[in-house]
Amino acid sequence: MKILNSNEFDDVIANGIVLVDFYADWCGPCKMLAPVLEGISEKMTQVEFYKINVDTSSDIASRYGVQAIPNLIIFKDGKAVDQITGFVPENEIVNRLESLL
Repeated sequence: MKILNSNEFDDVIANGIVLVDFYADWCGPCKMLAPVLEGISEKMTQVEFYKINVDTSSDIASRYGVQAIPNLIIFKDGKAVDQITGFVPENEIVNRLESLL
């Protein structure tokens, strides 16, 4: 999964369905969620998957009110349409994504 910076963010989320994982390198649950998201991204090729480090891109995290991590925000054509906070099982993430396809 590609790590975005603040300059790339708006262009990347503009079209289609995009899941953005807001994380930090020091976050244990974020590290647990990373391989789950990698697995989902390999299966669900119609969804784009990216990461935002909240420590280096705090402006984007603030824009979307991210106060706890891991925090997944799902965008559809540039608009935030769903949000998942904390570690959740793979099937919950897949179900939420499938409901938007």
